[in-house]
Amino acid sequence: MGRGRVELKRIENKINRQVTFAKRRNGLLKKAYELSVLCDAEVALVVFSTRGKLYEFCSSPSMLKTLDRYQKCSYGAPDTSVQIRENQMLQSSHQEYLKLKARVEALQRSQRNLLGEDLGPLSSKELEQLEKQLDSSLKQIRSTRTQYMLDQLGDLQRKEQMLCEANRSLRKRYAQLEEASQANQQQVWEANANAMGYSRQPSQPQGEEFFHPLECQPSLGGQC
Repeated sequence: MGRGRVELKRIENKINRQVTFAKRRNGLLKKAYELSVLCDAEVALVVFSTRGKLYEFCSSPSMLKTLDRYQKCSYGAPDTSVQIRENQMLQSSHQEYLKLKARVEALQRSQRNLLGEDLGPLSSKELEQLEKQLDSSLKQIRSTRTQYMLDQLGDLQRKEQMLCEANRSLRKRYAQLEEASQANQQQVWEANANAMGYSRQPSQPQGEEFFHPLECQPSLGGQC
């Protein structure tokens, strides 16, 4: 009677679990080695125990190269939809660049034509359009210049009006000061005139008692 199928589950006994891990690990490493030798396959095996100990096998000289190859195959595979969107964006950007380049070249050519350069390749119709464009530009320039001059004239007129008002204000102030000065001079003159009139009044005559003539008295020598 054959053995029944063993149910795969975690071995609860710690010692039995460690023994089983060692046996199965060695068997797995052996199978990986046999696979690489028999089938000429590139095999890499990485095993960590419950304690975190590393066991590895690699058929190639470098485990890092094998892992790098694995990452490129697993995560570096190009997405077709992404590539399509990128190609569409590149094409759109290239078309936009071509449009802008053509626009710049047209503007540069138009600028040279306006300056009177490269007129040889132009047809009569293109020359006529260029002439109309120049006439329109000249009209616009004249209009802008006229408006500028009118604005300047308006500013000058406003400044002139302000200066005239300031001049009138100064004249008015000067007249007021002149009147005040004349009034002060009139008051001073009147005060001086009154003072002079008072000083010219005749003085009162003094009595005879204030006058004593000198009399000579006879002396021994008979002289006065």
